[in-house]
Amino acid sequence: MSPVLQADFANRLHGERDFEYRAAMRHFVFRWMITTVAVMAAPAFISGIRYDTAGALIGAALVLGILNAFVRPVLLILSAPLILVTLGFFILVINALMLFWVPSMIMGFHVDGFGSAFWGAILIGIISWVLSAFFRGSDGQVHILTHHTQIKRVEGRVIETTEDGRK
Repeated sequence: MSPVLQADFANRLHGERDFEYRAAMRHFVFRWMITTVAVMAAPAFISGIRYDTAGALIGAALVLGILNAFVRPVLLILSAPLILVTLGFFILVINALMLFWVPSMIMGFHVDGFGSAFWGAILIGIISWVLSAFFRGSDGQVHILTHHTQIKRVEGRVIETTEDGRK
C-alpha cells in the first residue's frame, strides 16, 4: 500500500472514530440534560427532596447518571432472583437506592428518607422516560427537534364505496 493511501485510510479512520466519539458525547450530554430536568422537577412534587444551588442540582444529576450507568447494572445482576420473585418491583427499590446515595456524594442536594427517594426515583424515571420519548425520532436516534422533513410513502389500495353503500 502506498504512503498516500495509508495516510488517506488513517485520516478516514480517525474521522470515523471522531464522529463516533462526538455522537456518544452528544448522547451523554443530552441524557444528562434530561436527567437534570427530571431531578429539578422532583422537589416540586416530593417534599423530602431539595437542592440548595444550581451547582448541586447539576452535580446530583451527573452523579445519578454515573451511578445508573455503572453501579445499577451490577446491582440488577446481583439482585436478579429478588427481582424475579417480586415481579420487577425490586427494580424500583434499586432506583430509590441510587437516588438515596446521591446526597452522600453531593453537598447541597438533600433526600430526607428512603420514602422520598422511592417516590422521587419513580417521578424522575417517568419524567426522563417522557422527555426521552419526546426527543427520540422514528429512526431511534435522538433529535433536538422531532420534525421530520421526509414524508413516508405508504403502499396500499383505497377501497371506495358506491352510491348504494356497497364496496
